[in-house]
Amino acid sequence: MASFTIKTPQREYCAIVERGILARIAQYIPQRSGKVFVVTNQDVWRHHGDKAVRGLSGVAHDVLFLPGGEERKRLVNVEAAAEEMVRRGADRTGLVIAFGGGIVTDMAGFLAAIFMRGIPVVQVPTTLLAQVDAAIGGKTGVNLVEGKNLMGSFHQPLTVLIDPDVLSTLPDREYRAGLFEVIKYGVIRSAPLFQLLVERRDAVLAKDPAVVNRMIEESVRIKAEVVSADERESDIRRILNFGHTFGHALEAETAYERYLHGEAVGFGMCAAVHLARSLGHVDALNAAGILDAVDRYGPIPGLHEIPADRIAARLVKDKKTIQGKIHFVLPRKIGEVAVVSGVDDGAVLRAIRSALA
Repeated sequence: MASFTIKTPQREYCAIVERGILARIAQYIPQRSGKVFVVTNQDVWRHHGDKAVRGLSGVAHDVLFLPGGEERKRLVNVEAAAEEMVRRGADRTGLVIAFGGGIVTDMAGFLAAIFMRGIPVVQVPTTLLAQVDAAIGGKTGVNLVEGKNLMGSFHQPLTVLIDPDVLSTLPDREYRAGLFEVIKYGVIRSAPLFQLLVERRDAVLAKDPAVVNRMIEESVRIKAEVVSADERESDIRRILNFGHTFGHALEAETAYERYLHGEAVGFGMCAAVHLARSLGHVDALNAAGILDAVDRYGPIPGLHEIPADRIAARLVKDKKTIQGKIHFVLPRKIGEVAVVSGVDDGAVLRAIRSALA
C-alpha cells in the first residue's frame, strides 16, 4: 500500500493506492454517516459493482446512476441525482461515494459539494485518468456549452481509494487516454516518470502491475504535493494545466463528443510544446522528446479537419483565463514547466496549426 497525504485549508486526507482496496471501502466510511449513496454509471457498475457491494458489506447504501459521456456532464443531470437523493431520504448526514471515471468523480463530487450546502464524498476512481488526476484535489464541476468545467466547486474528499486492479477491464482507448495525463506529470515535475514511460512502453501498454503501480504512485505523489501547496490554483497548481488549456478548447469546439479528455490533453501538450519551441522556452531535444512520447501512446484521432482559429477563439473562455489574459503552461525541459501569459495571438495560432497537422 502507498498512501499520500493532501493537506488543504478545507481538509487533510489521504489518497491510498492499493490493489484490492475495493474490498475494504466500508472501513473508510465514518460510522456516524447517514444514508450512503454510491454515484456511478451503468458501465462501471456492470464491471465492478459486485466488488463495490462486497466492499460495502455491512454499510446500507443506495446506488444512483449518472449518464455516461462528456457531453452529458451537465448541471441538469446533477440536479436529477439530487432530486433522487431527496426522494430516497437523504439529509445533511448523508455521504456520497463517487465510483467511476473522471466524469463521475467530477459530477458526484459537485453533487456532494452543493447538496444541502455540502456533504462528504469518498472518491473511488475506476479509470487511469481519474486515479492519477480527476479524483484528487477537490476540483468538481460540470460543463457548459461554452467551455469545460465552467460550473464547479472545490470540495475535498474524505479520502481517495485507488485500486489499480480495476484497470484490467478498461478499454485500450480509455487506458491510453489516461496515459496522456501520466505523461503530463512527467513533463511538469518528474523526469524519472517520463523516462519510465519512454523506456517501458511495452510494459505500460501491457498493464504490467509493477509498472502501473509505479506510474500511478508517482503521479499521485506529484498531485498531492502540488494541491497541498496550492489548493485553489492561485500559484503552483496552475502547472497541472499543462495540455489542458488547449485541450479544453478542443473538447468544447467538438461539443465534447469526439475526444476523450485525455486525448484532448495529449493534443494540448503538443500545442504547448510547439508554442514553447517557437518562443524559445524549450530546446529542440526536449521538445522532440515530449512530442514523440505523445505520439507513441497515441493515436489522437481525427484532428486534421478542425479549424485552428476556432480552437484559438475558445481559449479566452477557459476558466483559467483571467481578465482576458490567457495563461499557458509551457515546458522548459522534461520535469520543469513555466506559466506564461501575454503571448502573441499569431504564435498561439501557429502552435495550434502545428499540433493539428
